[in-house]
Amino acid sequence: MTDTITAPTIEYLLLSPLLVVFGAAIVGVLVEAFAPRYLRAAFQVPLTLLSLVAAFALVIFVVVKDGVPNKAAAMGAVAADGPALFIWGTILLLAFVSVLLIGDDFVPSAVAVPGSVEEERAVSEGAAHTEVYPLVLFAVGGMLLFAASNDLLVMFVALEVMSLPLYMLCGLARRRRLLSQEAAMKYFLLGAFSSAFFLYGTALLYGYAGSIDLSKISTSLSSVGGQDSLLFIGAAVLGVGLFFKIGAVPFQMWKPDVYQGAPTPITALMASGTLVAAFGALLRVFWVALGNLEWDWSPVVWAVAILTMVVGAILAITQTDIKRMLAYSSIAHAGFILTAVVATAGAKQNSLALSGILFYLVAYGLTTVGAFGVVTMVRDPGGEAWHLSRWAGLGKRSPKLAMVLAFFLLAMAGIPLTSGFFAKYAVFSAAVSGGAVALVVVGVVASAIAAFFYVRVIVLMFFSDPAADGPSIVMPIATRGVVGFAALATVVLGVFPQPVLDLASKAAQSLFVR
Repeated sequence: MTDTITAPTIEYLLLSPLLVVFGAAIVGVLVEAFAPRYLRAAFQVPLTLLSLVAAFALVIFVVVKDGVPNKAAAMGAVAADGPALFIWGTILLLAFVSVLLIGDDFVPSAVAVPGSVEEERAVSEGAAHTEVYPLVLFAVGGMLLFAASNDLLVMFVALEVMSLPLYMLCGLARRRRLLSQEAAMKYFLLGAFSSAFFLYGTALLYGYAGSIDLSKISTSLSSVGGQDSLLFIGAAVLGVGLFFKIGAVPFQMWKPDVYQGAPTPITALMASGTLVAAFGALLRVFWVALGNLEWDWSPVVWAVAILTMVVGAILAITQTDIKRMLAYSSIAHAGFILTAVVATAGAKQNSLALSGILFYLVAYGLTTVGAFGVVTMVRDPGGEAWHLSRWAGLGKRSPKLAMVLAFFLLAMAGIPLTSGFFAKYAVFSAAVSGGAVALVVVGVVASAIAAFFYVRVIVLMFFSDPAADGPSIVMPIATRGVVGFAALATVVLGVFPQPVLDLASKAAQSLFVR
């Protein structure tokens, strides 16, 4: 008798957004290998942008064709449900606008020593570092898969596919090269440690449940006895890897250095897309796999959320670098989102919390991309005007640009009639409904502290005199389009948020739990 091998069932339509992004990334690598250097940019830029648009269109087509799915694809390895598709659309949108920010921010020759003759020759020849485009596509594909993984091994593979290109991209800044390379090295080393924690936690949970499938791990919580140490240690160690990716305290040490040293378009992508993907993965682990264990992990998330909000808000006040300030702002916002993650522990069907998180990720992602887009426009001779003192009097030198940045900062502070207000209201109201009133009080206090350093920048721009040798304003068309789109989205989501809230609510109601 011969054994037969059953071919795996692959739902290609449900996975088509992933396949398009990864396929375009592979084509981009082939272009780098075989196309003449002077033609590469002409191929890479349209290929990258069109692939992201096509993947976004396929996400919409999947929903329109048969409604919001609620199942797992690829033999149960990838969840194809409302939250996954909503997060996919969000990541693709944020990646598209982040790619538009890519201009002359990347070094022409990555292998050249900073300040060397080889680097000067590459600059004089007008060499372009076009391999950043397939690297970005691989990172975006990893983000998509990371947020929708339905088993821990696929999630680990997605984590590495997402992280490895970002490690390289962080070290490719054209200016402040040594700082950029230092940031890449720190991100790589700390990211490797977090990946090791994630993999070790996966091994422990497999030892407990006998499976790496999230749903089967959840089922085993009520049927496996006598191995609680494996379960608790595995959940804790796995949480370390996930908390690192969202930049939660005490695993936030990489964010300020990496955000400061990386090319600003890559910082924008990490501050938006990576955060969205990481929260998607964190919710699947803590809600789908460990949902029946909420009384054990909920106090830990409480503590992490409080530390993240307070530490992020307080340390942001001490910063003098605009990108480091926005990095600590990102840490504080991760804490605000964690308040709703705690609320999901109250009931597995608490779609209010999940819809609030989804709306927050869209609103904050667009606002932060717009803020970093403004940062790329204010230039000193050595690169971007990173020190806050260089932003003094910007309201007199370029009133419109200063007003747009002020609007983004007010949105991050959660001022009414901005997207940030309804985003915070959504997660805080979910936390209150889940019984986390004390956590919301801490969140409100942290928001008040955060408002101080946002307002400080606004006061500096409008109520200080500009320096005689102030920075120049560079406004590429694509960057202006990104900033304008982000500002419009921040206004629309602040004045008329209901359509997106309804969309997030419908997506949240179809979370796949086998």
